[in-house]
Amino acid sequence: MPIFSQNKKGFCFFYTRAIIFYMKVNQISLNQKKWNQGMASIAIEPNLIMLFVSPDFEIIDEVLSAIYLKYPDALVFGCSTAGEISNVTVTDKSISLTAIQFDKTSLKLVSVKLDSEVDSSKAGERIGNMLYKDDLKHVMVLSDGLNINGADLVSGLKSALPYISVTGGLAADGEDFEKTFVIKNNQVLEKTVLGLGFYGDNLNVNYSSKGGWDGFGIERLVTKSKKNILYELDGKPVLKLYKDLLGKDAEKLPSSGLLFPVSIRISKKAKAVVRGLSGINEADQSLIFGANIPEGSYLRLMKGNVDKLITGAEESAISVSQGLKETIELVVLISCVGRRLVLKQLAEEEIDAVRNVIGDTSKITGFYSYGEIAPLNESLCELHHQTMTITTLSEC
Repeated sequence: MPIFSQNKKGFCFFYTRAIIFYMKVNQISLNQKKWNQGMASIAIEPNLIMLFVSPDFEIIDEVLSAIYLKYPDALVFGCSTAGEISNVTVTDKSISLTAIQFDKTSLKLVSVKLDSEVDSSKAGERIGNMLYKDDLKHVMVLSDGLNINGADLVSGLKSALPYISVTGGLAADGEDFEKTFVIKNNQVLEKTVLGLGFYGDNLNVNYSSKGGWDGFGIERLVTKSKKNILYELDGKPVLKLYKDLLGKDAEKLPSSGLLFPVSIRISKKAKAVVRGLSGINEADQSLIFGANIPEGSYLRLMKGNVDKLITGAEESAISVSQGLKETIELVVLISCVGRRLVLKQLAEEEIDAVRNVIGDTSKITGFYSYGEIAPLNESLCELHHQTMTITTLSEC
């Protein structure tokens, strides 16, 4: 902007002040009765809208139509949840809507339908191939949470994007495990994987994923399994063994299984990863997980500890914010539904723990999921269960 000035001797000169724009974020929670009033509060021209939607929000089609009419050029990216996170509040039967106006970052949204010819691995690979360009900075993925093998999805993503960070999560359906969906623009889609690419050098992305679960009982050998279906531990039918360990909680399977994930080590020296239950099969006495359970690996049951789960969320926030010099504009939280079931009315405590570390200026959005995707150690894309996974976005 040219500025006119005059000094004491009467000499006139012009100088230029640079106007710098960064990404802008509006974050709101919509309920079914006053959702249109909430949308009216959006004060920016977004090129991306994130929607995390309760499966019980009955008029989602109306909301999507309104968004499309008002913001026809904005990409809409979202999924169903087991709880919606807006700021530090966790709600049900709502929509967490985040409108984002990027100044220097370009975007691309793609989808792949899961069917008999496209399995989880191929879906991940196709998403990666469709998004890859030389200036691809980061990818966020949202997937159907039931008709998917999360580990295979991640494997496909890594094969196509070996040097690109990927974060995201698996859509949820509360505690029901019946139907999940993703949202692409004005469409509600089932059995689909979405990929959102962020392009350019001006986007700062950080991420972290932490748990906080306690192991109990002895470690057992996986003696029979096929991909993500576990049949036997120590040569015994696993479902009966699992029910015996759960006691009265076994009556509420599979939902109660969210309270008792398992840790898996592929060898005695390997680091354990946490895996969550997604279903049971009474006919063959098997357990179905969200990721593969290899034969010959070692499995141990886990249970939640409220203090440790909240501490895990805090540690994730500390990890993601270390060394950051710029202001974090947006924080996306994806926390596993099992954590919410353990924390119950204290679920907002883990969101508060993140807020206390990140600070008051950043916008927070997110949802409770059936699985989380984030880098781990040297890998830029891994599947997690029962974690608080954080992605931060800002422009410089």
